[in-house]
Amino acid sequence: MNEGNRLATKLKELRKAHSYTQDYVAETLGIVRQTYSHYETGKRTPSSEMLYKLAGLYEISIDDLMYLVISLDRNTYFDAPAPSEESVEIEKYLEFTNSPSNVNKLKHLNNLEKELLFYFERISIEDKKEIIEFTKIKARKK
Repeated sequence: MNEGNRLATKLKELRKAHSYTQDYVAETLGIVRQTYSHYETGKRTPSSEMLYKLAGLYEISIDDLMYLVISLDRNTYFDAPAPSEESVEIEKYLEFTNSPSNVNKLKHLNNLEKELLFYFERISIEDKKEIIEFTKIKARKK
């Protein structure tokens, strides 16, 4: 059964279970009876606004109205994927920039300077010296 027919069947079942007439439901929704009739036959699909009104009329969730129920095998477990290298790095950067111990040090820096400092603090002394020498060369070129 396709989704449109499933919804149409559900609407008809709900209406009958509440002993409502098509005229009553249509009037409640603010539409003509023929339009509502087309919802129940599957000739038309209700707009999202109408779906919310229908769910409200029957006091059910949109998921229940649309049969959006996911059945899960409770015996099957899925592990979350391991965080990517980039997401771990972003997390560390955010921790660095939001750390109370770094607030004073970072408050007057722009984003590039903060990023430079973040990576600079993670490298060896030798690499730091190399980067400083490289930066001096670059600065002299200006």
